[in-house]
Amino acid sequence: MTLPDTGLRRTLGVRDAVVVGLGSMIGAGVFSALGPAARAAGSGLLPGLAVAAVVAYCNAMSSARLAARYPASGGTYVYGRERLGAFWGYLAGWAFVVGKTASCAAMALTVGAYVWPAQAHAVAVAAVLALTAVNYGGIQKSAWLTRLIVAVVLTVLVSVVVVCLSSGRADAGRLDLGLSSGVGGALQAAGLLFFAFAGYARIATLGEEVRDPARTIPRAIPLALGIALVVYACVAVAVLSVLGSAGLGRAAAPLAEAVRAAGVPGLAPVVRVGAAVAALGSLLALILGVSRTTLAMARDRHLPGALAAVHPRFQVPHRAELAVGAVVAVLAATVDVRGAIGFSSFGVLAYYAVANASAWTLSRAPIARVVPVVGVLGCATLAFALPVVSVAVGAGVLAAGAAAYGVRRLRGAR
Repeated sequence: MTLPDTGLRRTLGVRDAVVVGLGSMIGAGVFSALGPAARAAGSGLLPGLAVAAVVAYCNAMSSARLAARYPASGGTYVYGRERLGAFWGYLAGWAFVVGKTASCAAMALTVGAYVWPAQAHAVAVAAVLALTAVNYGGIQKSAWLTRLIVAVVLTVLVSVVVVCLSSGRADAGRLDLGLSSGVGGALQAAGLLFFAFAGYARIATLGEEVRDPARTIPRAIPLALGIALVVYACVAVAVLSVLGSAGLGRAAAPLAEAVRAAGVPGLAPVVRVGAAVAALGSLLALILGVSRTTLAMARDRHLPGALAAVHPRFQVPHRAELAVGAVVAVLAATVDVRGAIGFSSFGVLAYYAVANASAWTLSRAPIARVVPVVGVLGCATLAFALPVVSVAVGAGVLAAGAAAYGVRRLRGAR
C-alpha cells in the first residue's frame, strides 16, 4: 500500500508570509473589538492597547525564534513537543484548534451580520464553504486572495482615519489616558484586544510552506505585527478623538458610528463592506492555520491519522481542511458564538504561554530569557483578566483536553 504524501511545498516568501499575518490581524477585530474594549477600560483603552501590543511582541519574538529552529506545520504544537515534552505540545495544539475553531465560526457570523443580518447564519455557512474551497485549491491561491483582502481593508481603515482626524468633530481632549475603570479594566481590554493581534501565529503554523524559513519567518512575524500595531493605534486614536471612550463603548459598529459622527455618513456603508471583507480575510487565515495544526496533530496520532494526508496535486492537507470547514460550518449554522471570543482569547493566550516557555529553553543567557519570561507572565495576566465566564469555560476545555491525553496514554501503557 502506498502511504499518502504528508510533505508540503515551500512556496511562500517574506511578502506572502507578511500578508498572511496581516490578513489574520487586520481583520474583523479592528472593526468590532474596540467597542467591548472601551466598555471594559473606559479611558484606559489606549494603555490597554499598549499592554496587548507588548505581550503580542513578546509572543511574536518567541514564535519567530522557535519557527526558525522548527520550520514545520503546527506552530507551538511542534515547539512545545520538541522543547517541553509531548504533553505540553499536545495541550498547545488542543488550545489552538478548539479556540480558533470557535473564532472561525465567530468570523463567519460577523460576515453574515454585516452582509445580510436577517440571514446571518446562512451567509456564514456559505462563507465557510467558499473559503474552504479556496484553501483546498492551494496555498498560493489563499495568499493571493489574502493580499487582495488586506488591500481593501487597509484602504477602508485609512479612509476612516483621515475622515475622523480631518473633521471638525475631532477633539484631542477625548484622548484621555487615565484609568477610569482601574487597572483591571485596562487589563481586560488588553485581553480582548489581544484577540485581534494574534494572527501572526498563522505565519508560524505555515512554517513548512515558507521558503528559507530560518530567514523568512523571523523577518515576517515582527513586520506583520509592527504594521498591525501602527494601523490599530491610528484607528483607535482617530475613533476616540470623535466618539470619546464612552461613545465608543456604546457603539455597536464603532467605525461606522465614527464616520457618521465625523459628518460623513455616506462612508458608513463602505465601512460595513470593509468589515465584511475583513472578517472574510480573518476567516480565510484562521481556517488555514487550524487545518495546519490539525495536520501536525494527526501526524502524531493525537487526532485521526487520516487527517494527515496531503493532496498530491494541490499540496494542501485537504482532509484536515475539509474536516475543519465542516465543523465550522455546523457551528456557524447553529450557534451564536459571539460569547466565544473571550474563550478564544483564553485559549490563544494559553497557546502562547507554551510558546514562550518553549523559547525560554532555547538559551541559558539571561538576556535571551527576558522576552519569554515577560511573555509568559503577560499571557497569564491577560488570560485571567478576561471575563469570569470565559476563564471558567476556557480552563474547563483545557482540563478536558488534558484528561483525554491522560486516558490515551494510560491505554497505550496497558
